[in-house]
Amino acid sequence: MWPNGSSLGPCFRPTNITLEERRLIASPWFSAVFCLVGLASNLLALSVLMGARQGSSHTRSSFLTFLCGLVLTDFMGLLVTGAIVVSQHVALFDWQAVDPGCHLCHFMGVIMVFFGLCPLLLGTAMASERYLGITRPFSRPTTASQRRAWTTVGLVWAAALVLGLLPLLGMGRYTVQYPGSWCFLTLGTEPGDVAFGLLFALLGSLSVGLAFLLNTISVATLCHVYHGQEAAQQRPRDCEVEMMAQLTGIMVVASICWMPLLVFIAQTVLRSPPVMSPTGQLSQATEQQLLIYLRVATWNQILDPWVYILFRRAVIRRLYPRLSAQPRSLSLQPQLTRRPTMQ
Repeated sequence: MWPNGSSLGPCFRPTNITLEERRLIASPWFSAVFCLVGLASNLLALSVLMGARQGSSHTRSSFLTFLCGLVLTDFMGLLVTGAIVVSQHVALFDWQAVDPGCHLCHFMGVIMVFFGLCPLLLGTAMASERYLGITRPFSRPTTASQRRAWTTVGLVWAAALVLGLLPLLGMGRYTVQYPGSWCFLTLGTEPGDVAFGLLFALLGSLSVGLAFLLNTISVATLCHVYHGQEAAQQRPRDCEVEMMAQLTGIMVVASICWMPLLVFIAQTVLRSPPVMSPTGQLSQATEQQLLIYLRVATWNQILDPWVYILFRRAVIRRLYPRLSAQPRSLSLQPQLTRRPTMQ
């Protein structure tokens, strides 16, 4: 705990910002519009997903289940964090007066870590599922069900929640961040702060890197099948190409939105001399950088649903009508009950 000269909780650090500066930085209109656009985008994606899941094959149904988990996570993340941030921006309440025991700050810190890691971990799970489906089709049971996909989503949620709870168990700390409207992990020099910051940054970066590797192999396999010697007999179905296009788009969006923040966290906690003073104060430049990178990362929750909405076959065929004129092709999935025929 920093020496703040009071009985306040451990989530408060010294900050150099006036109420007038907070009004200029924390725009309630921008935050409200941002959250409403994100919530509407995710609701639209969920409605489209519900329609797409009806009558889909077991492979595509499993992929759509992962997508549902991703969109639902993004929706809830915007709803919960947006409610706190928009309320703070509208009322400009003093966090020390409203939450002296740091209960709200700890709650927001947990959900920030949870809803931040979940999309990255789900992206890796989806990439692994597609990698096995494309490169090892016979190693996967043909009876793979939505229950298995939802179980995987549940395990991802549980893992992210456990990680988010670590600061409450003594590893790291959640503190109120500049300009006083949100809480996040502490970029401090204490061993727990450094360990938790590195754990968060490395886990997120590894998730992005593994998804990139698996998606690259899957796309290369699809291209090999499509252009190889057996292209006339076995080409990827439209839905398989569509799933890889959506997954690649999700990976690119996650990389652009999250990697700057993850790299910044790792660099800051490892920097020598330390960025944070013994009293817990960060330079204004560091505080502003963290805020900017966090805002960039939150765009991931808005862009994810649009990747699915815009990368559907119906949309792509409207943009490129020649694709609809091409003959339908075979699936890469094993056909055990009947002999493959050209459709």
